[in-house]
Amino acid sequence: MRLAHKSVIVTGAGSGIGAGIARRLASEGARVIVNDIHAEAAGQVVDEIRRAGGDAAFCRADVTQSADVQALVAAALARHGRLDVMVNNAGWTHRNRPALEVSEAEFDRCYAVNVKSIYLATLHAVPAFRAHGGGCFINIASTAGVRPRPGLTWYNGSKGAVITTSKSLAAELGPENIRVNCINPVFNPTTGLAAEFAGGELTEDRLAKFRATIPLGRFSTALDVANAALFLASDEAAFISGVCIEVDGARCV
Repeated sequence: MRLAHKSVIVTGAGSGIGAGIARRLASEGARVIVNDIHAEAAGQVVDEIRRAGGDAAFCRADVTQSADVQALVAAALARHGRLDVMVNNAGWTHRNRPALEVSEAEFDRCYAVNVKSIYLATLHAVPAFRAHGGGCFINIASTAGVRPRPGLTWYNGSKGAVITTSKSLAAELGPENIRVNCINPVFNPTTGLAAEFAGGELTEDRLAKFRATIPLGRFSTALDVANAALFLASDEAAFISGVCIEVDGARCV
């Protein structure tokens, strides 16, 4: 198995892309801490992984709170004795609307969940990585940070910050054998935030407009993103750091 015995945290793993990543990494032998603020949904993901023969446990943590993220890392260390991979997947967006109509509270939440979470993960996971000679961050950014769409300005900016921060961390932490990479998914209509991205109900007209911007002619799936995460988490990517993999059907070309 490609991730046999690796200790992994996946944030925001109670549904959508995070759940897909947790399942896929567990299927390749990873011991996964499934993190979310929604215990019931995350518990179902843990049960699914265990029924399939994988190793998973739930840890509730709010990724915008330092004490919670510290406890999340501590849970992985207590259960597995080490931490090898941290997938920062938890994310949030304001509704698709003109930039001037987004409230200050929405802006603050967007940057707290999408950007501050990366800071807190770095603060608390890097010491755990250092203790065992290295580790790997996989930050789920977005094509929005590379090729922004109108109506999502502050979300776009937050994901651009994730991309730049990841590259900077890769350069800074590389000498300690800590890799930092990003994955940039394109629109996925099955995620809980899809209607917010679209600015309303996912009508066929709205979906068709999004789909028309993707040369491969379909939306991303959780498995598409999870397969990219599997590669970046594996030893096959041992010399890959500071990159952003667009899982986007050529949307950003």
